[in-house]
Amino acid sequence: MHMVTLNDKQFEPYIGPEKLDAAIDAVAAKVARRYADSVPLFLGVLNGSFFFASELMKRLPIACEISFVKVASYHGTVSTGTVSQLIGLNERIAGRHVVVLEDIVDTGNTIEHVVESLKEKGPASIAIASLLLKPEVYKKDIAIDFVAMEIPNVFVVGSGLDHNGLGRNLPGLYKIVER
Repeated sequence: MHMVTLNDKQFEPYIGPEKLDAAIDAVAAKVARRYADSVPLFLGVLNGSFFFASELMKRLPIACEISFVKVASYHGTVSTGTVSQLIGLNERIAGRHVVVLEDIVDTGNTIEHVVESLKEKGPASIAIASLLLKPEVYKKDIAIDFVAMEIPNVFVVGSGLDHNGLGRNLPGLYKIVER
């Protein structure tokens, strides 16, 4: 891992891919235990969750399905505070156990929007699984059931997270270099 420049920002190595893999292994084990006797629907929130969703699904020894929704709440390195649903859910979720997959939970605005939208469709349960959680900025009342790693309130890219579209493909995580 080495320093990278994305658009107008510099990013330095922060968390290596091996450490992320171990954290995803631990989440997969917990998810598999909870849903061993059901067929949950995993709902990835695009674009960021595609990496986490893929890695998690490969590790699950249980029957399950996956689908995706696309929402947006970031512009550059800052949350806009508003969430707009871009692509909706097509699967019927009434009576199903749904696990929402996120790349990162910080303000919680996206999670709140997704959970409220899902509740209207009558699922048996809704759980949240996230690759990353920023506990110092997350102030919502919605439980984050499965968290691979907690990080401080720093802007990161890599492993599905981006800066204005770039950096999702970087292995591991890189944090912004503040000047």
